[in-house]
Parts: sequence; C-alpha cells; structure tokens
Amino acid sequence: MGQRYYIETLGCPKNQVDSDKIAGTLIADGLTSTDDPSKADVVIVNTCAFIEEARKESIDMMLTLDDMRKRSSRLIVTGCMAERYGDELAEALPEADQVAGFGVPIQLGRKPLKVTGDVPSFDLLNLPRPKSASPWAYVKIAEGCDRNCGFCAIPSFRGPQRSRDISSILTEVEQLDVREVVLIAQDLASYGKDRPEELGAGSIVQLVRDVTKMTDWVRLLYLYPSDLSDDLIDAILETKVPYFDLSLQHVSKPHLRRMRRWGDGQRFLERIERIRSLAPHAAFRTNFIVGYPGETEEDHDQLLSFVREAQLDWCGFFAFSPEEGTHALTLPDHVDVSLMNERLAELREIQDAISSDRRDLLLGETIEVLVDEPGIARSFREAPEIDGVVQVPDSLEVGRFHTVTVEQVFGPDLIAVEGSVANAR
Repeated sequence: MGQRYYIETLGCPKNQVDSDKIAGTLIADGLTSTDDPSKADVVIVNTCAFIEEARKESIDMMLTLDDMRKRSSRLIVTGCMAERYGDELAEALPEADQVAGFGVPIQLGRKPLKVTGDVPSFDLLNLPRPKSASPWAYVKIAEGCDRNCGFCAIPSFRGPQRSRDISSILTEVEQLDVREVVLIAQDLASYGKDRPEELGAGSIVQLVRDVTKMTDWVRLLYLYPSDLSDDLIDAILETKVPYFDLSLQHVSKPHLRRMRRWGDGQRFLERIERIRSLAPHAAFRTNFIVGYPGETEEDHDQLLSFVREAQLDWCGFFAFSPEEGTHALTLPDHVDVSLMNERLAELREIQDAISSDRRDLLLGETIEVLVDEPGIARSFREAPEIDGVVQVPDSLEVGRFHTVTVEQVFGPDLIAVEGSVANAR
C-alpha cells in the first residue's frame, strides 16, 4: 500500500482552499487520503494565526496529532503560523519535521527541513485541487490584502493583494463540478484592482456573472462595504443567492477611523435598505469587533442601536485581540477585559433574539434547499460551515435541490419536510 496523508485545517475558508491545493499535490505524488491520523505517513496541520485564540488552538492541535501519529510518519506544520513565525515556530516545536510557509512543497522524505527558505516555492494559489466531495466548494479568487486595518496583521504575512486570472478561476470551477460555488478572498470586492490593465475595472462583477453561468448558486463571502457598488449588488442578486456578507467591524464613525476603516452606521443602514428594496428576502451576515482600543460607551451604544435597527440574520461578535505589528498596539485607552466581556454579552443577547425572530418568520414557508449530506441541507440564507442548517428527511438525495416546507425552528436550524405548503397540508 502506498503512502497516506492526513490534513487538519484550522481557521477560515481560505485555509480550507489551501489545504485542498496541498492535497492535490500529494495526490499527484501518489499519496491517498485517510481520516485517521494514526494511519497516515504524512500528517499536516494547516494553522491559523489571525488572533491569539486561533494560535493556541493551532499549537494544541499540533501536539495532539503528534501524540496520535505513528513514529515513522512526518508531521508538517503549514499555513499562517508557519508563514508568520517560521523560524521561531520551528525552534519552539521540535515535534514538527517541517515548518512550511505558503507555497513551500511538502517534503515526503525523512530529511529534516525546518524553514521555508530551504526549498523553492510554488504558486499555491493557482495549483489544481481534487474534485469536491461536497456539492459546494470554496474558490479563492485572490490572495493577500492591500488594506491597512488597525487590528489586522494579515497583510504582514499574506502579502499584498494578488488576483488570479479569470480564466484560471473558471477552469477551477468547471473542474470542481459543484452545485454551489463560494467565492472567497481577504478582500473579495477588490478583486482585480491590483491588475486593472489586465482584468479591467469592476472585474469582480464580470467574474460573478461568469461563474453564475457555470453553476446553480454563487455566494460571496467577505465584502468590504465601500466596494459594494450598485453593479455588484445587481450581480449578486442575479446569482439566486441574495446573501450579503458585509465586513463592517463597527458602526461608530470616529471609532472606525481609529480602526482605519471606512464608513459609519448610517451609510451601512442605507446600503442594507437599498438591497432590501430590491430583494426583501435577502439575507445578511456581518462581524463586529468589541473592545478595540478607544471604544467608548457612546461607540458601544451606537453599535447596540445599529444591531437593533438593522435586524440582520447573522452577526458574529469578537473580542479585540492585540496583534503584533498592528496599528492598534500603538493606541492608548485599551478596554478592560471585563468591560469588553460585558459588551459582548449584551450584543450577543440582542442578536440571538433577532436571529431567532428572523428564523421564526420562515415557519410554514416553502423554500428551496441544496442537500449537502443525508439529512442536512441549506437554503440561500445559510452559508456552508458558518450559519445554521435546514434539517430534512434522510431520503432527500444529496447534491440535489429540493422543495421543502419549514415545520420547526430549533435554535439557528430549521426543520423541514419534503414538498410545498399545499402538498404538506
């Protein structure tokens, strides 16, 4: 039997795409996958380094897999932590046989190799990947970010934005052969701005429309609000997935400027209301950072008011995490942890009630869902691996669209039966 590999992916969907690309190279080298790390010849941890909690989770997973793996195997650490802390991580983690940053080939032999500079790099972004095992797939359209948000260290280790050719993206979509494509990037709506002469102005709009012709559903994750143009809104509504994942982070104008971010609550509300005027059933998700340095009670009150008024389907609230090398660490007036936790609890309580009410509105409604696995489906309102799901009968065929009627709400999830309202009664 040939060699087998096991990949553990931590962090965001962009890391999942990177893992798929790594898997593609290993398969090309003759390896096969296993879901049991103790049987793998190559054990890979694709790490996240976005915030301290994610780094701790990555280290814990490295050590856990080191305990589980067979001694003859190789433990490879890759991803954001490997790129950001390569030499330091290699020194602190003698258990790893290789610490490989982005685009560094995985070494299958026993020769020790700790740092990224020992081998030539390759273009991870444009590598082929295996066909998706699910009826949906993430497709990364760009790497890196040109923004300078005060809380974010991503540009320091992911680098500036680097957009892919539209043709390479469409080829990947065709090869994946899925019913839903989820386009992702650090700064999705800025796709093509680093290559205006080649890709043209507004290239994200053209890309969305091109992908829409190739698959049933197209979903966009992480839209910076200043780039959510009318043309892009129209293109999203044409995808049959009126789902808007807006990267807002806060709503207080002075506080957003401290964050080195654009916008304010009123502008955000106006954009949301415009979308709802075109598509009243549109779904919205966003994330907010709580406790960024300088956040006042007035800033917090504005955020509370916005959350109540916006009535968004899904919201994530995250405690500020001080990150090495970011503008935030130079700012005064850091928020006390206990106050930060109080604000988080208050916001989450309000949003939980809103999300519950939004789900209750679907009781008795007939909706179209895509079945991801036996008994588990999603409508356009639920992004894969992020939001709730729709529980459906196990008899509904996986990878197909079905019409169902919502009978119950269970937390963030819906419980539905097959057929329309007329058939269900």
